[in-house]
Amino acid sequence: MDEAFTSVEVQLGITAACRLTGRSRATHYRRLRPPPPRRTRAPQMQPSALTAEERSAVLELMNGDEYAELAPAQIWARELDAGRYHCSVSTMYRILREQDQSGERRRQATHPAKAVPELVATGPSQVFTWDITKAAGPAKGVWYHAYVIIDIFSRYIVGHTVERAESAVRAEELIRETIARNGIVPQTVHADRGTSMTSKKVSQLLIDLGVTRSHSRPKVSNDNPYSEAQFKTTKYMSDYPERFDSLAHAREWFDAFIAYYNHEHRHSGIGWHTPASVHFGTAEEVRDQRAVTLAEAYARHPERFGRRPRPPEIPQTAWINDPAKRREPAPQTS
Repeated sequence: MDEAFTSVEVQLGITAACRLTGRSRATHYRRLRPPPPRRTRAPQMQPSALTAEERSAVLELMNGDEYAELAPAQIWARELDAGRYHCSVSTMYRILREQDQSGERRRQATHPAKAVPELVATGPSQVFTWDITKAAGPAKGVWYHAYVIIDIFSRYIVGHTVERAESAVRAEELIRETIARNGIVPQTVHADRGTSMTSKKVSQLLIDLGVTRSHSRPKVSNDNPYSEAQFKTTKYMSDYPERFDSLAHAREWFDAFIAYYNHEHRHSGIGWHTPASVHFGTAEEVRDQRAVTLAEAYARHPERFGRRPRPPEIPQTAWINDPAKRREPAPQTS
C-alpha cells in the first residue's frame, strides 16, 4: 500500500494520491512524522499526604478492639477529645476504602419509618419526644417494651424504663418522674399516636403541668425522627441481644446502653459531642479543647490542611419538621 501511494504521489502529488488511495492527509503526515514515545511519569507524592507508616497506624487504630465497630467520625471525635489528632475524617475513610473496609461497620437492620410536626428547641429541656419500642423476650411471642424519653436539643435520654407491656399508667408515671428528676418542665412533649401516647392519663398529666401536647400526623413517615433514630442506634449495637433472657436482663442491658449513649456516644447531630455534654452545658468547653488540639496539629503539619481546621459547630436549634425544609403544612398541636 505504501509503495503504491509513493508511486502515485510522485506523479500526482500528495492531495491527489490521498484521494485515490482513500487515505486522509492527516494520516499521511502522521506516518511521516510519528510522535515520540511518551515518557512514563513517576508517581508524585502529595506533600500533605500521610506517610505509609502513619496510614498503617491509623488503620490499626480503627481496627483495634476499642474502635472496630465505630464509624470514622466517631473515632475522630474520641481521639480528638483524648488530645490526639491523626488525620481528617475523610482521610480515615480513604484508608478504609483502600483496604475494602469502607462498608457499614455495624450490623444492619431495617425499621418502619415514623412521622414529623413543627417544633423547635433552642436549648435543653424545651421539647421532649418519646416512644416505645419492642424488644424480643426469651420465647416467641414474648416481648418487653422499652419506653424512652429524649430531649431533642441535646439528644440526652432524660427518662426510660422497660416493662412487660405497654401501659398508659406506666407511661404517665414515667413522664411524671422524668420531669421531676429533670427539674424543668418542658414546653412541649411530642409522641406518635399510639394508645399510650394519646391516653387520657398522659394527656391529663401534661395539661396539669401546662405542657403542650404534640402528636405525629397519621400515615406520615417521619414525625418522630429523634426517637426513631435513637431506637435505630440502640438496635444496631453489636451486643444488642436477639432475645432477652428475662425482664431483668432487658432492664440491665438498657440501663448500661443508655448510660453509654448519654455519656460516651459522640452524636453527629450535635457536633460530635455526647448528649450529656450538650444537656449539662459542658460542650463549649469540650469544643474549645478540640480547637486547641486541632491548632497544635495544624502548627505541626500545616501542609496537611487545605485551611486552618476548626472543630464542628454545635447546632443552635433542633427542629421537628423545619418549615424551611417542608412543602406541606405542619399538623396543629393541642
